[in-house]
Amino acid sequence: MSNFDVNETTTYGTATRGIHAGQEPDPITGAVSTPIYMTSTFKQDGVGGLRHGYDYSRSVNPTRDSFTEQLAAVEGARHAVAFSSGLAAIDVLLRSTLKPGDAILIGNDVYGGTYRLLAKVFVPWGVELDVVDITDPAAVNTALARKSYRYIWVETPSNPLLNITDIALTASLAHEHGTRVVVDNTFASPILQHPLTDGADAVVYSTTKYIGGHSDVVGGAVVTNDDELAQRVMFLQNAAGAVPSPFDSWLDIRGLKTLDLRVRKHSENAMTIAHWLEGHAGVERVWYPGLESHPGHEVAERQMHGGFGGMISVEITGGKEAAERFAASTRLFTLAESLGGVESLIEVPAAMTHMSVSGTALEVPANLVRLSVGIEDVDDLIGDLEGAFEALGK
Repeated sequence: MSNFDVNETTTYGTATRGIHAGQEPDPITGAVSTPIYMTSTFKQDGVGGLRHGYDYSRSVNPTRDSFTEQLAAVEGARHAVAFSSGLAAIDVLLRSTLKPGDAILIGNDVYGGTYRLLAKVFVPWGVELDVVDITDPAAVNTALARKSYRYIWVETPSNPLLNITDIALTASLAHEHGTRVVVDNTFASPILQHPLTDGADAVVYSTTKYIGGHSDVVGGAVVTNDDELAQRVMFLQNAAGAVPSPFDSWLDIRGLKTLDLRVRKHSENAMTIAHWLEGHAGVERVWYPGLESHPGHEVAERQMHGGFGGMISVEITGGKEAAERFAASTRLFTLAESLGGVESLIEVPAAMTHMSVSGTALEVPANLVRLSVGIEDVDDLIGDLEGAFEALGK
């Protein structure tokens, strides 16, 4: 474990925290890379005589501890809890703090998997779910005045339309009514946005995405400064067992070390491509918060730091069939779900990641294509997209 004091991390930059927090060289061998403790159990020095608190890897594991210390430091938080997936993180956070009869207010543009979990699992359990335009403070305030909510669920930038919510303003409104705010910060990552600083009560991540960053691990995390909330989450995680393996934790450690460099390159490439797409005849609309044409640009410019992320959504001229043909015509942009890896990906949300919201208030346009812009040479990526437009005759 590291002697990098979490209470002093604010004196270091984010990139430094990502490389050093939780990453003290191994005390036995001096290994600079954190060991992967691939063990299910730990020898006890007599009954109850645990070495540094380790007994069983569902409960605690040194590699996982290194990652959570590292992530908490990068986020500037007191607590980080790592999970086997982003949805497992969301599930445990909510189950540990909700009961039947409680209500959640969500935006009308969220990840389809989150909506499926809430609508198909939590609603049958007795939790109420309401939808609002989360980017509209007046609409949020009206909803809060009419009904008591345990949580407001915020994605910003949202998935897949990249809508922007003012975190500080939303948190201020929510706290006046005793409502907690959770921000899914997966698209921005802790490099570009710090929801806890802006007043959120908890942050969730799919570490599968930018934090892992290489499309080779599935994971999630809950991050918070609330001691009681963290204890509830950790208790239920141990009771239910939704933990990442030591190797998965190590992959997230590796990814977090280069997160600062990668996210800035993702953002730089995406900004260039978004400007290029905005002037293309084959595009009806470009959704990217870095563009002045984006309705949430001013909030994003104030709330995000160092870039606007690597995600772009575009509505393709010609409808659903054109969007699907376009997505199938690229070579460097791989047709696949997920996002945030070093390689560029492309998908059609209505037919892939967001099928579960079809027919609901969260339904996305059928001609929408989502791009996860990687860190390749940007001219090559633009050439690849141009080739896909040419395949459509655009």
